[in-house]
Amino acid sequence: MKNNGLLTGIVAGIAAGALLGGFVPEAGSAVSFIGHIFIRFLMMLVVPLVMAAMVSGICKLGDIRKLGPLGLRTVFYYLSTTALSVITGIVLVLALHPGKHSSPEEQIAARGGIALPDAAYRIEGNRLMLEGDRLPKKFPASHTIYLNDQQAGGSIVSHLRNGTESFEVSDWKRKNGDAATLSRQGKGITIDRPLEERFSREERSIGDILREVLEGLVPSNLFKAMAENDILPIITFSLLLGAVLSTLGEQGRPVIDFFQSLNEAIMKLIHLVMYVAPVGIGALIAGRLGDAGGFAGFLPELQKLGSYALTVIAGLLVHALVTLPLLLKLFGKTGVSGFARNTSPALLTAFSTASSSATLPLTVECAEEKNGVSPRTAGFVLPLGATINMDGTALYEAVAVIFIAQMNGITLGIPELSIVFLTATLAAIGAAGIPEAGLVTMVLVLKAVGLPVEGISLILAIDWFLDRCRTTVNVWGDSVGAKIIDRYAGRNAPIR
Repeated sequence: MKNNGLLTGIVAGIAAGALLGGFVPEAGSAVSFIGHIFIRFLMMLVVPLVMAAMVSGICKLGDIRKLGPLGLRTVFYYLSTTALSVITGIVLVLALHPGKHSSPEEQIAARGGIALPDAAYRIEGNRLMLEGDRLPKKFPASHTIYLNDQQAGGSIVSHLRNGTESFEVSDWKRKNGDAATLSRQGKGITIDRPLEERFSREERSIGDILREVLEGLVPSNLFKAMAENDILPIITFSLLLGAVLSTLGEQGRPVIDFFQSLNEAIMKLIHLVMYVAPVGIGALIAGRLGDAGGFAGFLPELQKLGSYALTVIAGLLVHALVTLPLLLKLFGKTGVSGFARNTSPALLTAFSTASSSATLPLTVECAEEKNGVSPRTAGFVLPLGATINMDGTALYEAVAVIFIAQMNGITLGIPELSIVFLTATLAAIGAAGIPEAGLVTMVLVLKAVGLPVEGISLILAIDWFLDRCRTTVNVWGDSVGAKIIDRYAGRNAPIR
């Protein structure tokens, strides 16, 4: 498929999916399986692509000692751009202060709960009755309900509706952990979202993250790593295999030819998959909006967290439209508009899949075939970037952590902001190239500055949308890096 035709098809798919999922949520959810099949196709190609591209790319170096400068340039670029993105995020969130003037009711609403201080209730057995019709039509049973006047709470088992709001509630207890002796009626309830049902509380230090990254470099079982799409150990094995093959001379030639042929075959498969990309991408967008309840369900959540979302998006735009283009122009000596146009299919795919790893096959294709990046550079830089280069994720984590502090009335000084900078930069390296991986590593940043992990619940409602935005920036940073590094490798081809 020609680049312009593919781009037009993807844009049309996104528009059609947004309209379907936004206006007919049930239909959007129903077609989401098509998008999941599309992602499975892409993920199916990731492991063979990484192995073939990296082995053949290293063998094309001839002298494996040239891999040292290439590797050093790649790691330096990734660390530098990630640090720049974190600085951008910190400056913006401090300047815009999106968490200011937040009342307890606004904080509860921001994390998907409801505060009804004037609502009268009565208890009949395990059923709590709330007069009136004041709650959304679909309220998740996984929430916890608190009786404000008694400071007691319990888990909602089900939400019934018979003229009045009716909840089946289990495990009543007081907030301090003592058993609750409840009066049968009262006034004022709060329905909130328990974080533990949405997010792991596992605590990890900087040392833990670095240790996990280093241990992850060496696979205990290569085939297990392949089965789990664990890219980092596959990269290590491919690097070593390519280096050894390049030293074997004619004896290693058949194996090198195999990997080079495999690389060409995978690229052909990517071409075929891209013919159905508009349909798959449209189904992903339709399904996600459908799951959110359509525009009617998503837009109110976006409005509640509008200042936070705008701050994250503004930071991502500054990094994507100012910082990275400047680097591309100054160090890559490449026109930005043509490069961006050629990369746009990969960027749109990244937005719809929210996964750097799933987008990797298309990122490699755009870099090699349209942007003139040599296969040996693309085969080394891009798979590594999909694993450790997370500019958008690092920026988002810095903004989110400071926003959570602002929402809780906590002021972070220079020492705390320095810790946010360091931990967000390093934690992004440990974030997997899968949807919403940034939420996992954010625990590290929150713990580093002494903020409550529960603060993550404030941003969960719209994280799925921001995840797509930051993944797009991650892929854009990978692509720009491949072009810049390829220029200094001395084999930069012109953009077509």
